[in-house]
Amino acid sequence: MKTAGIPSLARAALVAALASVALAGCGSLPSSPGGAKACGSGFETFERDTLYFGRAIPSGGQVSDAEWTAFLDATVTPAFPQGLTVIDAAGQWRGVSGDVVRERSKLVVLLHPRSEKDDAAIATIVGVYRQRFAQEAVLQERQAVCVRF
Repeated sequence: MKTAGIPSLARAALVAALASVALAGCGSLPSSPGGAKACGSGFETFERDTLYFGRAIPSGGQVSDAEWTAFLDATVTPAFPQGLTVIDAAGQWRGVSGDVVRERSKLVVLLHPRSEKDDAAIATIVGVYRQRFAQEAVLQERQAVCVRF
């Protein structure tokens, strides 16, 4: 998501608004006696991390399909070789000027057991993308989910 030129308070409001929209209607896992989160029989508790990668480059241009595929192959896939989902999206936000800025985006959905190793891998993925494509931010959404394979 390209947010260059947005004051930090407006940027924080934008991120909060996006997060509330993304989480609207999401429930939490049911609690078992003692307050622990529990999944039904045959399900496991996993984390679902969705990463939102804007493809507009602040200095101009777009992250190309070839650049995206190279990033995915070299950075994301080795960190989550068990699998992931990539979704094409169209993102938008309101700039300081009041104009709506639209950009092509990629969402990467990762389902994994919660671990410090996976948290560090996600932080690395976000950091590499931000540095390589001069992005101010990559939105990360996390939710506990019940899964069955």
